[in-house]
Amino acid sequence: MTKPFTRRTMLLATGAATLTVPAAAAAQAAAAAPPAPGQQPGGIALPAPPPGEIVPFRVHLPQSAIDDLRARLAATRLPDRETDAGWAQGAPLSRVRDLIGYWQDRYDWRRFERQLNSLPQFRTTIDGLAFYFIHVRSRHLGALPVILTHGWPGSVREFLDVIGPLTDPVAYGGTASDAFDVVIPALPGFSFSGKPAETGWRLPRIAAAWNTLMTRLGYSRYVAQGGDWGAGVTTWMARQRPAGLAAIHLNLPVLFAPPPLDGTPTPAEQEALTQLNTFFTDGSAYASLQGTRPQTIGYDLADSPAGQAAWIYEKLGEWSDSNLDPDRLFGRDRILDDISLYWFTDTAASSGRLYAESFFTDFRTLHLDVPVGVSVFPREIYRPPKIWAERTYSHLFYWNDTIPRGGHFAAFEQPGLFVTELRNCFRALR
Repeated sequence: MTKPFTRRTMLLATGAATLTVPAAAAAQAAAAAPPAPGQQPGGIALPAPPPGEIVPFRVHLPQSAIDDLRARLAATRLPDRETDAGWAQGAPLSRVRDLIGYWQDRYDWRRFERQLNSLPQFRTTIDGLAFYFIHVRSRHLGALPVILTHGWPGSVREFLDVIGPLTDPVAYGGTASDAFDVVIPALPGFSFSGKPAETGWRLPRIAAAWNTLMTRLGYSRYVAQGGDWGAGVTTWMARQRPAGLAAIHLNLPVLFAPPPLDGTPTPAEQEALTQLNTFFTDGSAYASLQGTRPQTIGYDLADSPAGQAAWIYEKLGEWSDSNLDPDRLFGRDRILDDISLYWFTDTAASSGRLYAESFFTDFRTLHLDVPVGVSVFPREIYRPPKIWAERTYSHLFYWNDTIPRGGHFAAFEQPGLFVTELRNCFRALR
């Protein structure tokens, strides 16, 4: 029988607010700011909005940043080919060579800029840190506000393809009664959010900031959703029980540190324990590195776009329901949208520091008393049995583990199935 998974084994294993600054003025202010090494995006400093204000935001990188990327890619020195076939030693050389070649010669960042700028984007300062977020209100009355939180190596890019179906369900074959107002923030140290200059931005603090954001937008009642780090933030939101939070939905329920065991594990529990032990013994080196030495790995990833691409591409292949073919599942442009957000904003180190802040402390099993819904996608890193959720969540009002496709990046991989899960989960709360 597999040894039960515990915290010890893990440690041993490796809208409503006034918009006061016009978008054009915000862009001019960003462009006028003096360049500073390491600041985003593309070396341009982003001034923090005044406390309490919500400032419209548009993305426009200087051409010099794109030219610099292409020059660095052209000068890439690649390692030798792996000595074991397939992905056993990491992302294969042939796959990474093709990906960075496409990034250098064919990828169009301006296309992605236009996609982002077609959406309402904003920045606001909460608890001393500037946060970037997308906020799309539904045209349907009575839409349910939802805050969607990404993880690593994801970004707000994961959710772009679900915004339309969630905010305008009628246009996508649904009914107006399933409409959502959608808020998609970037975690601290990710993309266009501010980079913490000191320690302390742990999951509980982020969870409190998200409630402040929803309140600042004028929402007195809302729901929250997340996977990966987003599941950690969303779980802590439920733990804190802010007055406006009606329910949460998780596509990676944090039920593993430690697992809520009671007596001899059932076959389903034993399978989940096996999956967890496999992950923490054979697939978690990245987390140990970012959780203990994020600064050191940051030098490598901040200087080498090929390194940054491979670091993320590996996870998109291994953690998705792609049969180790992420190019087929996501398409290279969508993969490089996500990777480019990390590269151009120079957030390899700052995003990795979230592991140092919270991976060994806050990313753990928490008993929750607010309504919790769970969707278990078939190729998730581990598939928790329902009994674990029932032992941990006093009001488990939705559970589905029969979804036909999808892995760790649920919204990014299967936007249609993800939307269906959110509609089904939250329909009873409207």
